[in-house]
Amino acid sequence: MSLPADQGAEVRTRTAVAVTGIGLVTPAGADEHSFWEGLCSGHSTARRCDELAGLPVDFACPVDGIDLDAAVGGRSVWRMARFVKLALVAARQAVADAGLDPARWDGSRVGVVLGVGVGGVSALVDNAARLAASGPEAVSPLLVPMMIPNAAAGEVAIALKAGGPSLAPATACASGATALAVARDLLLSGGCDVVVAGGAEAVLTPLVVTAFARMGALSTRAGDPAAASRPFAADRDGFVIGEGAAMLVLEREEGVRARGGRPRALLTGAGSSTDAHHPTAPAPDGHGAQRAVEAALGQAGWAPGDVDHINAHGTSTPLNDAMETTLVSRLFPHRPSVTAPKGVIGHTLAAAGAIEAVATVLTLERSAVPPIANLDALPDAFPLDCVTKETRHQRVETALSHSFGFGGHNVVLAFQRA
Repeated sequence: MSLPADQGAEVRTRTAVAVTGIGLVTPAGADEHSFWEGLCSGHSTARRCDELAGLPVDFACPVDGIDLDAAVGGRSVWRMARFVKLALVAARQAVADAGLDPARWDGSRVGVVLGVGVGGVSALVDNAARLAASGPEAVSPLLVPMMIPNAAAGEVAIALKAGGPSLAPATACASGATALAVARDLLLSGGCDVVVAGGAEAVLTPLVVTAFARMGALSTRAGDPAAASRPFAADRDGFVIGEGAAMLVLEREEGVRARGGRPRALLTGAGSSTDAHHPTAPAPDGHGAQRAVEAALGQAGWAPGDVDHINAHGTSTPLNDAMETTLVSRLFPHRPSVTAPKGVIGHTLAAAGAIEAVATVLTLERSAVPPIANLDALPDAFPLDCVTKETRHQRVETALSHSFGFGGHNVVLAFQRA
């Protein structure tokens, strides 16, 4: 049972955090509108990549169509790794979308929380090769600030003049969602008035792709890359690696109303848990993930039957999709609609939770659920209401976004129409 109306209103007043701005750079597009069109097309962005030529898995979902150096601008771009540039472009979009001006806000009350899983691995690999070939003098003095995962949070804080907490949570593929959960806590505790939060990742390098392939995580459909990412399909065989970034501006709802701002959606709950089961495989019964779902529902003041829509983690791997199906079918027998953006954009690792949070916000705003790419029909054992083939027009009031990461990290975000 959901809470009585008066108690539910009290919970919302106590826990309501508004999403006021969004920004993203993804394989489906480098802005909100092109990203949404790409998702709704239901067509995968996977393609062969020159930098992966000769590998058993030579395809991925890269970010195309944007000159990151030009988009970042200025002389400081030379010190930034690719994941930092992606994060900075997304953060600037989000702040502008929120109608905020870093030159006018009290930066001491603004935080940055930016999840990154790996960091500047390409810079590390390149400089390791230089060291081996030419000795210490060939190693860049900028290697450390280019490779450390917290560089993105630091550079975004510098660019936005944000002097509040600057954090870089690393919970593998749940990092972007963890960042949003942490940001929510900073706002509700009174530690910040504005938090710019999300995730970024750019690891389309031969070493990283090979590492994922060697552990059996990637699809091997080299003959047809565009059909390789197949969330919930019976013949799924692994994920397609991608890159990207998404950032969201979060504020307390009453603060947004007071400044005349525009809430795009409300982040009404965030739950986290750990499987404590295996370094890379999810607990097959889904009970660890269920604790995260139940925590998010409790914060939001919802019963399971109140959920209209689920943006699934949906990696296209045999183990994740089976676990998530078990979880959703057990907790939500009323069958809310389910989508999984990784069919279109691949698995963007630490950025995935933030990108999919943006997708969830847009579903709430636009009353539309994008289809899962490459899914024509569900296996008989998967009793889910997956959206397939074309966008479904549905008024969605409440939605969950699932994120699960290596190490057993589970994060679930509860969003509500503003």
